[in-house]
Amino acid sequence: MSALGELRTLSRSRHRLSPAEKLEQKRDTKTAAVFLTPWLVGLLAITIGPVLASLYLAFTDYNLLQDPNFTGLANIRRMLGDERLGKALAVTFVYVLVSVPLQLIVALALALLLDRGLRGLAFYRSILYLPSLLGGSVAIAVLWRLVFGTDGLVNALLALFGVEGVGWVADPDTVLGTLVILHVWTFGAPMVIFLAGLRQIPRQFYEAAATDGASRLRQLTSITFPLLSPIIFFNLVLGLIGSFQAFTQAFIVSNGTGGPNDATLFFSLYLYQEGFVGFRMGYASALAWLLLIIIGAFTALNFWASKYWVFYND
Repeated sequence: MSALGELRTLSRSRHRLSPAEKLEQKRDTKTAAVFLTPWLVGLLAITIGPVLASLYLAFTDYNLLQDPNFTGLANIRRMLGDERLGKALAVTFVYVLVSVPLQLIVALALALLLDRGLRGLAFYRSILYLPSLLGGSVAIAVLWRLVFGTDGLVNALLALFGVEGVGWVADPDTVLGTLVILHVWTFGAPMVIFLAGLRQIPRQFYEAAATDGASRLRQLTSITFPLLSPIIFFNLVLGLIGSFQAFTQAFIVSNGTGGPNDATLFFSLYLYQEGFVGFRMGYASALAWLLLIIIGAFTALNFWASKYWVFYND
């Protein structure tokens, strides 16, 4: 018998299960189904159900108190002439395009610093990770408003150098910058991921480059960045998705108004105002789907562009 025939015979013998094995396989299948049932119920009732409901509501006039009234494309036509929606999109795009790259730069710089083998690395890593745990909380947003207020800590420090500060969170020209700083401050999560990626780069690459006379900068651009590019891409995608959904900081700093002069009117905050302040839930559902489309488009664009700068081992 040829080797190919022996392989086929072995394959058939593996597929012939005894009655006891078949019974055991059925029991395993039933057990798996039992354990998966809560997840499937949650997926249908908490995720898929509301998503489909919001898709229907996006084509209705619904105020939470009366039955939805189907209006077709009325909400989409309203979007096209909604000036506040345009403002919310502009504010959100500026926030995302500025804060995400800055946060990644700071996180990567600190990861490179920690990767040099500092004493007490675990302690520094834990301390630097804390902002990611606290940055999205209401308490930190309230503290941020106080720090950048007219009588806040920032102006007190500036007064030591004879500089008269302004009301950073009350000025339309500076309030968005304070939220960008807050987002950059929450660099802990991407920093830890960067540090893990740096630890996976073989040291012999750097040793070989140093032997050939490559400088630290050349090693960084020719070894570290290419080998770390999948991690950079991962953090970039997660950062974009999270930043487009930013809400708490703007809500607290502006007391839910998006002010001053709509300078902190993030898209998610405008969606909240339409749905839960104005009770225009149908329009809010349409806005939610617009946000989903925008995030999906940016994510798809990143995946398309990744083939030009992301390098994998294979």
